[in-house]
Amino acid sequence: MKTDIMNLSIKELEQYLEQLGEKRYRARQIFSWIYKGVEKFDDMANLPKELRNKLDENAELKKLKVLNIQKSKKDGTRKYLFELRDGNSIESVFMKYKFGNTVCISSQAGCLMGCRFCASTINGLQRNLTAGEMSDQVISIERDTEEKISNIVVMGTGEPFNNYENLSKFLRNIHEKEGLNVGMRNITVSTCGLIKKMLEFAKDFPQVNLAVSLHAPNDTIRNKIMPINKRYPLEELLAASRTYVAKTGRRITFEYALVKGINDGEQNAKELAERLRGINCHVNLIPLNQVKETGLHGTERKESELFREVLERHGIQVTIRRELGSGQLRLKSITS
Repeated sequence: MKTDIMNLSIKELEQYLEQLGEKRYRARQIFSWIYKGVEKFDDMANLPKELRNKLDENAELKKLKVLNIQKSKKDGTRKYLFELRDGNSIESVFMKYKFGNTVCISSQAGCLMGCRFCASTINGLQRNLTAGEMSDQVISIERDTEEKISNIVVMGTGEPFNNYENLSKFLRNIHEKEGLNVGMRNITVSTCGLIKKMLEFAKDFPQVNLAVSLHAPNDTIRNKIMPINKRYPLEELLAASRTYVAKTGRRITFEYALVKGINDGEQNAKELAERLRGINCHVNLIPLNQVKETGLHGTERKESELFREVLERHGIQVTIRRELGSGQLRLKSITS
Protein backbone atom coordinates (compact mmCIF):
# COMPACT_ATOMS: atom_id res chain seq x y z
CA MET A 1 0.00 0.00 0.00
CA LYS A 2 1.31 3.43 -0.94
CA THR A 3 1.81 6.11 1.72
CA ASP A 4 -0.40 9.20 1.45
CA ILE A 5 2.17 11.92 2.06
CA MET A 6 -0.56 14.62 2.00
CA ASN A 7 -1.20 13.40 5.52
CA LEU A 8 2.34 13.73 6.93
CA SER A 9 3.95 16.46 9.00
CA ILE A 10 7.42 17.69 8.01
CA LYS A 11 8.99 15.54 10.76
CA GLU A 12 7.06 12.45 9.59
CA LEU A 13 8.07 13.21 6.00
CA GLU A 14 11.73 13.40 7.06
CA GLN A 15 11.45 9.99 8.70
CA TYR A 16 9.68 8.56 5.65
CA LEU A 17 12.43 9.80 3.31
CA GLU A 18 15.11 8.27 5.52
CA GLN A 19 13.32 4.92 5.18
CA LEU A 20 13.55 5.36 1.40
CA GLY A 21 17.28 6.06 1.71
CA GLU A 22 16.90 9.79 0.92
CA LYS A 23 18.13 12.98 2.59
CA ARG A 24 15.95 14.53 5.31
CA TYR A 25 16.21 18.05 3.89
CA ARG A 26 14.15 16.99 0.87
CA ALA A 27 11.10 16.82 3.19
CA ARG A 28 10.69 20.58 3.32
CA GLN A 29 10.93 20.81 -0.46
CA ILE A 30 8.25 18.15 -0.91
CA PHE A 31 6.05 19.68 1.81
CA SER A 32 6.26 23.04 0.04
CA TRP A 33 5.20 21.49 -3.28
CA ILE A 34 2.22 19.78 -1.62
CA TYR A 35 0.95 23.11 -0.29
CA LYS A 36 1.44 24.75 -3.69
CA GLY A 37 -1.18 22.30 -4.92
CA VAL A 38 0.87 20.00 -7.18
CA GLU A 39 -0.92 16.79 -8.10
CA LYS A 40 2.00 14.70 -9.42
CA PHE A 41 5.46 14.02 -8.03
CA ASP A 42 6.90 14.67 -11.47
CA ASP A 43 5.84 18.33 -11.10
CA MET A 44 8.17 18.79 -8.10
CA ALA A 45 10.81 20.40 -10.30
CA ASN A 46 13.63 20.83 -7.76
CA LEU A 47 13.69 17.12 -6.83
CA PRO A 48 16.06 14.72 -8.61
CA LYS A 49 14.37 12.52 -11.20
CA GLU A 50 15.39 9.42 -9.24
CA LEU A 51 13.61 10.66 -6.11
CA ARG A 52 10.48 11.60 -8.08
CA ASN A 53 10.38 8.10 -9.53
CA LYS A 54 10.89 6.57 -6.08
CA LEU A 55 8.01 8.64 -4.67
CA ASP A 56 5.82 7.63 -7.59
CA GLU A 57 6.45 3.96 -6.78
CA ASN A 58 6.01 4.19 -3.00
CA ALA A 59 3.79 7.18 -2.21
CA GLU A 60 0.69 9.03 -3.39
CA LEU A 61 -1.04 12.39 -3.10
CA LYS A 62 -4.67 11.73 -2.13
CA LYS A 63 -6.29 14.82 -3.60
CA LEU A 64 -9.95 15.85 -3.26
CA LYS A 65 -12.18 15.87 -6.32
CA VAL A 66 -14.37 18.94 -6.95
CA LEU A 67 -17.95 17.80 -7.58
CA ASN A 68 -19.71 21.16 -7.60
CA ILE A 69 -19.04 24.88 -7.11
CA GLN A 70 -21.78 27.41 -6.38
CA LYS A 71 -20.75 31.03 -6.97
CA SER A 72 -22.54 34.04 -5.54
CA LYS A 73 -22.79 37.04 -7.86
CA LYS A 74 -23.54 39.24 -4.86
CA ASP A 75 -20.42 38.92 -2.69
CA GLY A 76 -18.01 36.48 -4.38
CA THR A 77 -18.77 33.61 -1.97
CA ARG A 78 -18.12 30.14 -3.41
CA LYS A 79 -19.45 26.87 -1.99
CA TYR A 80 -17.46 23.75 -2.84
CA LEU A 81 -18.65 20.15 -2.76
CA PHE A 82 -15.65 17.80 -2.63
CA GLU A 83 -15.59 14.04 -3.08
CA LEU A 84 -13.25 11.96 -0.94
CA ARG A 85 -11.43 8.89 -2.24
CA ASP A 86 -13.96 6.55 -0.55
CA GLY A 87 -16.97 8.26 -2.18
CA ASN A 88 -17.99 10.35 0.84
CA SER A 89 -18.48 14.06 0.26
CA ILE A 90 -17.71 17.22 2.25
CA GLU A 91 -18.42 20.91 1.88
CA SER A 92 -16.21 24.01 2.12
CA VAL A 93 -16.87 27.73 1.60
CA PHE A 94 -14.67 30.55 0.21
CA MET A 95 -15.58 34.06 1.43
CA LYS A 96 -14.18 37.45 0.46
CA TYR A 97 -13.89 40.14 3.13
CA LYS A 98 -12.20 43.55 3.30
CA PHE A 99 -9.55 42.07 5.63
CA GLY A 100 -8.78 39.15 3.28
CA ASN A 101 -10.07 35.81 2.05
CA THR A 102 -11.49 33.21 4.43
CA VAL A 103 -12.12 29.50 3.88
CA CYS A 104 -14.54 27.53 6.04
CA ILE A 105 -13.60 23.83 6.05
CA SER A 106 -15.11 20.56 7.29
CA SER A 107 -13.45 18.28 9.86
CA GLN A 108 -15.66 15.21 9.42
CA ALA A 109 -17.80 13.58 6.75
CA GLY A 110 -21.16 13.93 8.48
CA CYS A 111 -21.70 14.67 12.16
CA LEU A 112 -22.85 12.85 15.31
CA MET A 113 -23.93 15.88 17.32
CA GLY A 114 -27.57 15.88 16.19
CA CYS A 115 -28.23 19.65 16.33
CA ARG A 116 -31.84 20.01 15.13
CA PHE A 117 -31.27 23.00 12.87
CA CYS A 118 -28.18 21.66 11.06
CA ALA A 119 -28.13 19.98 7.64
CA SER A 120 -24.72 18.38 8.33
CA THR A 121 -26.00 15.98 10.97
CA ILE A 122 -29.08 14.59 9.17
CA ASN A 123 -27.38 11.43 7.84
CA GLY A 124 -25.11 10.95 10.84
CA LEU A 125 -21.32 10.54 10.88
CA GLN A 126 -19.51 8.63 8.14
CA ARG A 127 -15.93 9.19 9.36
CA ASN A 128 -13.27 11.62 10.51
CA LEU A 129 -11.26 13.52 7.92
CA THR A 130 -7.50 13.10 7.82
CA ALA A 131 -5.21 16.10 8.33
CA GLY A 132 -4.42 15.90 4.61
CA GLU A 133 -8.09 16.04 3.64
CA MET A 134 -8.57 19.12 5.82
CA SER A 135 -5.51 20.82 4.33
CA ASP A 136 -6.49 19.96 0.77
CA GLN A 137 -9.77 21.85 1.10
CA VAL A 138 -7.75 25.04 1.58
CA ILE A 139 -5.12 24.09 -1.03
CA SER A 140 -7.76 23.23 -3.65
CA ILE A 141 -9.68 26.46 -3.07
CA GLU A 142 -6.50 28.56 -3.32
CA ARG A 143 -5.73 26.84 -6.60
CA ASP A 144 -9.25 27.30 -7.99
CA THR A 145 -9.63 30.96 -7.00
CA GLU A 146 -5.98 31.86 -7.61
CA GLU A 147 -6.26 33.98 -4.46
CA LYS A 148 -4.31 33.82 -1.20
CA ILE A 149 -6.22 32.48 1.80
CA SER A 150 -5.41 34.52 4.91
CA ASN A 151 -8.00 33.14 7.35
CA ILE A 152 -9.36 29.66 8.06
CA VAL A 153 -12.42 28.66 10.07
CA VAL A 154 -13.05 25.03 10.99
CA MET A 155 -16.81 25.43 11.09
CA GLY A 156 -18.08 23.22 8.27
CA THR A 157 -19.43 19.68 8.60
CA GLY A 158 -18.48 17.85 11.78
CA GLU A 159 -17.43 18.47 15.38
CA PRO A 160 -13.68 19.28 15.19
CA PHE A 161 -12.99 18.24 18.78
CA ASN A 162 -14.29 14.73 18.02
CA ASN A 163 -11.38 14.55 15.55
CA TYR A 164 -8.83 16.23 17.79
CA GLU A 165 -5.66 14.39 16.72
CA ASN A 166 -6.16 15.06 13.00
CA LEU A 167 -7.33 18.62 13.72
CA SER A 168 -4.12 19.27 15.68
CA LYS A 169 -1.91 17.97 12.88
CA PHE A 170 -3.85 20.06 10.33
CA LEU A 171 -3.37 23.24 12.38
CA ARG A 172 0.38 22.68 12.72
CA ASN A 173 0.83 21.73 9.04
CA ILE A 174 -1.13 24.68 7.67
CA HIS A 175 0.87 27.01 9.95
CA GLU A 176 4.27 25.77 8.71
CA LYS A 177 6.34 28.26 6.71
CA GLU A 178 6.59 25.65 3.94
CA GLY A 179 2.85 25.02 4.25
CA LEU A 180 0.44 27.92 3.76
CA ASN A 181 2.08 29.93 6.56
CA VAL A 182 -1.32 30.89 8.01
CA GLY A 183 -0.92 32.57 11.40
CA MET A 184 -2.50 30.79 14.37
CA ARG A 185 -4.39 33.97 15.24
CA ASN A 186 -5.97 33.83 11.77
CA ILE A 187 -7.52 30.42 12.44
CA THR A 188 -10.79 29.76 14.28
CA VAL A 189 -12.09 26.38 15.45
CA SER A 190 -15.74 25.86 16.35
CA THR A 191 -17.15 23.38 18.86
CA CYS A 192 -20.60 22.43 20.14
CA GLY A 193 -19.09 22.63 23.60
CA LEU A 194 -16.95 19.58 24.41
CA ILE A 195 -15.65 21.00 27.67
CA LYS A 196 -12.63 18.74 28.27
CA LYS A 197 -11.37 19.33 24.73
CA MET A 198 -11.95 23.08 25.04
CA LEU A 199 -9.58 23.21 27.99
CA GLU A 200 -7.05 20.92 26.27
CA PHE A 201 -7.24 23.18 23.22
CA ALA A 202 -6.53 26.24 25.40
CA LYS A 203 -3.26 24.58 26.44
CA ASP A 204 -2.28 23.18 23.04
CA PHE A 205 -3.29 26.10 20.80
CA PRO A 206 -3.61 29.26 22.91
CA GLN A 207 -3.24 31.52 19.85
CA VAL A 208 -6.01 29.89 17.78
CA ASN A 209 -9.46 31.46 18.12
CA LEU A 210 -12.28 29.42 19.65
CA ALA A 211 -15.96 29.66 18.71
CA VAL A 212 -18.61 27.89 20.79
CA SER A 213 -21.95 26.94 19.23
CA LEU A 214 -24.29 28.23 21.93
CA HIS A 215 -27.62 28.80 20.13
CA ALA A 216 -29.71 29.18 23.29
CA PRO A 217 -29.86 31.31 26.46
CA ASN A 218 -30.97 28.47 28.77
CA ASP A 219 -30.94 24.69 29.20
CA THR A 220 -34.62 24.25 28.34
CA ILE A 221 -34.16 25.59 24.80
CA ARG A 222 -30.66 24.18 24.29
CA ASN A 223 -31.76 20.68 25.31
CA LYS A 224 -34.40 20.79 22.57
CA ILE A 225 -32.10 21.83 19.74
CA MET A 226 -28.65 20.57 20.86
CA PRO A 227 -28.51 17.07 22.43
CA ILE A 228 -24.93 17.71 23.66
CA ASN A 229 -26.39 20.07 26.27
CA LYS A 230 -27.68 17.10 28.26
CA ARG A 231 -24.06 16.03 28.70
CA TYR A 232 -22.56 19.50 29.16
CA PRO A 233 -25.24 21.86 30.56
CA LEU A 234 -25.04 25.57 29.80
CA GLU A 235 -23.70 26.64 33.20
CA GLU A 236 -20.79 24.19 32.91
CA LEU A 237 -20.12 25.29 29.33
CA LEU A 238 -20.03 28.97 30.28
CA ALA A 239 -17.76 28.20 33.25
CA ALA A 240 -15.39 26.41 30.86
CA SER A 241 -15.58 29.41 28.53
CA ARG A 242 -14.53 31.72 31.36
CA THR A 243 -11.62 29.37 32.13
CA TYR A 244 -10.61 29.34 28.47
CA VAL A 245 -10.54 33.16 28.36
CA ALA A 246 -8.53 33.33 31.60
CA LYS A 247 -5.98 30.75 30.40
CA THR A 248 -5.43 32.15 26.92
CA GLY A 249 -6.14 35.85 27.37
CA ARG A 250 -8.18 35.56 24.15
CA ARG A 251 -11.72 36.66 23.41
CA ILE A 252 -14.14 33.80 22.80
CA THR A 253 -16.89 33.81 20.16
CA PHE A 254 -20.37 32.44 20.76
CA GLU A 255 -22.28 31.29 17.68
CA TYR A 256 -26.05 31.79 17.87
CA ALA A 257 -28.32 30.56 15.05
CA LEU A 258 -31.61 32.46 15.17
CA VAL A 259 -34.50 29.97 14.91
CA LYS A 260 -37.93 31.51 14.43
CA GLY A 261 -40.16 31.16 17.47
CA ILE A 262 -37.64 29.13 19.46
CA ASN A 263 -34.66 31.27 20.54
CA ASP A 264 -35.12 34.64 18.79
CA GLY A 265 -37.37 36.67 21.11
CA GLU A 266 -36.46 39.86 22.96
CA GLN A 267 -36.59 38.00 26.27
CA ASN A 268 -34.18 35.40 24.86
CA ALA A 269 -31.78 38.20 23.93
CA LYS A 270 -31.99 39.74 27.42
CA GLU A 271 -31.41 36.36 29.07
CA LEU A 272 -28.45 35.68 26.79
CA ALA A 273 -26.89 39.04 27.61
CA GLU A 274 -27.27 38.31 31.32
CA ARG A 275 -25.66 34.89 30.93
CA LEU A 276 -22.66 36.30 29.07
CA ARG A 277 -22.06 39.22 31.42
CA GLY A 278 -18.40 39.47 32.42
CA ILE A 279 -17.09 37.13 29.72
CA ASN A 280 -14.69 38.64 27.16
CA CYS A 281 -16.74 37.52 24.19
CA HIS A 282 -18.27 38.29 20.83
CA VAL A 283 -21.65 36.95 19.65
CA ASN A 284 -22.02 35.92 16.01
CA LEU A 285 -25.71 35.81 15.08
CA ILE A 286 -26.35 33.35 12.26
CA PRO A 287 -29.31 33.64 9.87
CA LEU A 288 -30.71 30.11 9.63
CA ASN A 289 -31.00 28.82 6.08
CA GLN A 290 -34.12 26.82 5.27
CA VAL A 291 -33.52 23.05 5.47
CA LYS A 292 -36.86 21.34 4.84
CA GLU A 293 -35.78 18.16 6.66
CA THR A 294 -35.51 20.03 9.98
CA GLY A 295 -38.94 21.69 9.92
CA LEU A 296 -37.35 24.84 11.39
CA HIS A 297 -37.35 28.35 9.96
CA GLY A 298 -34.92 31.24 10.20
CA THR A 299 -35.69 34.58 11.81
CA GLU A 300 -36.56 37.51 9.56
CA ARG A 301 -33.85 40.15 9.12
CA LYS A 302 -35.84 42.78 11.05
CA GLU A 303 -36.14 40.52 14.11
CA SER A 304 -32.45 39.62 13.81
CA GLU A 305 -31.55 43.33 13.98
CA LEU A 306 -33.77 43.78 17.06
CA PHE A 307 -32.04 40.84 18.75
CA ARG A 308 -28.68 42.42 17.99
CA GLU A 309 -29.80 45.79 19.38
CA VAL A 310 -30.82 44.20 22.69
CA LEU A 311 -27.41 42.54 23.07
CA GLU A 312 -25.58 45.76 22.19
CA ARG A 313 -27.60 47.72 24.74
CA HIS A 314 -26.34 45.27 27.34
CA GLY A 315 -22.71 45.79 26.31
CA ILE A 316 -22.27 42.61 24.24
CA GLN A 317 -20.23 42.86 21.02
CA VAL A 318 -22.26 41.30 18.23
CA THR A 319 -22.39 40.87 14.45
CA ILE A 320 -24.84 39.21 12.07
CA ARG A 321 -23.10 36.74 9.78
CA ARG A 322 -23.80 36.62 6.07
CA GLU A 323 -26.03 33.70 5.00
CA LEU A 324 -24.04 30.57 4.10
CA GLY A 325 -26.02 27.41 4.83
CA SER A 326 -23.31 24.88 5.73
CA GLY A 327 -23.96 21.27 4.73
CA GLN A 328 -26.76 21.89 2.26
CA LEU A 329 -24.78 21.12 -0.91
CA ARG A 330 -23.63 17.86 0.65
CA LEU A 331 -27.14 16.94 1.82
CA LYS A 332 -28.54 17.60 -1.63
CA SER A 333 -25.89 15.37 -3.23
CA ILE A 334 -26.61 12.52 -0.78
CA THR A 335 -30.40 12.65 -1.14
CA SER A 336 -30.19 12.84 -4.94
